[in-house]
Amino acid sequence: MRFDVLTLFPEIPEAFFKTSIMAKAVEKGIISCNLVNIRDFAFDKHRSCDDIVYGGGAGMLLLPEPLSLALDSVNTSSKRVIYVTPSGKPFNQELAKELSSEEELVFVCGRYEGIDQRIIDEYVDDEISVGDYVMSSGELAALVIIDAVYRLIDGVISGESLEEESFSGFLLEYPQYTRPRNFKGKEVPEVLLSGHHLNIHKWRLKKRIEKTLKTRPDLIEKARNCGMWTKEAEKILKEFENE
Repeated sequence: MRFDVLTLFPEIPEAFFKTSIMAKAVEKGIISCNLVNIRDFAFDKHRSCDDIVYGGGAGMLLLPEPLSLALDSVNTSSKRVIYVTPSGKPFNQELAKELSSEEELVFVCGRYEGIDQRIIDEYVDDEISVGDYVMSSGELAALVIIDAVYRLIDGVISGESLEEESFSGFLLEYPQYTRPRNFKGKEVPEVLLSGHHLNIHKWRLKKRIEKTLKTRPDLIEKARNCGMWTKEAEKILKEFENE
């Protein structure tokens, strides 16, 4: 997969693409990234890319001309263009899976008050929000989406690891422990030391349901509606409800 990131501050995503699992995916050729500095398409010597908002109001808006040229430079005609904005549709694991099937994604990173509506109308396929809050950096929001998407691509992370993570099957992840067995008087659950794989599976499933029921009960209904809720899970849920 190829990621095109249009930004005023390429140093922000650049560091991400050179780090950890992403860096390995780039090295293997599974992922490629193209960072486009919108300022390179500005017209004046100051490389200005923002101006006042028509109609009044605080803050500045990204100019449409440099951003349009930047988008044209990555040939968006056959690519899915995403603008990250608090007013977009909510980002979740389902959308991450959908985006991971694309060959190329283009991210427009806003700053200040955002971007001109005419750019959205002309180029943008998806307006996506990473949460009900406002950030000063569109780059950070774009990287949240990129991070959730690229790890779902074949060859980046093992299938077993993905299956047991939060939101797989609409359940949150179970508690995990490492050495030492006793830390400040708190012991690792005995079942995890038993080597009995079936019992470990049951314990983990129970803990996933317990966590989801406590923190995100809405996900249980989603699992039911999508046909991903098993008889085993329903039995455990009833045990919790009867306690």
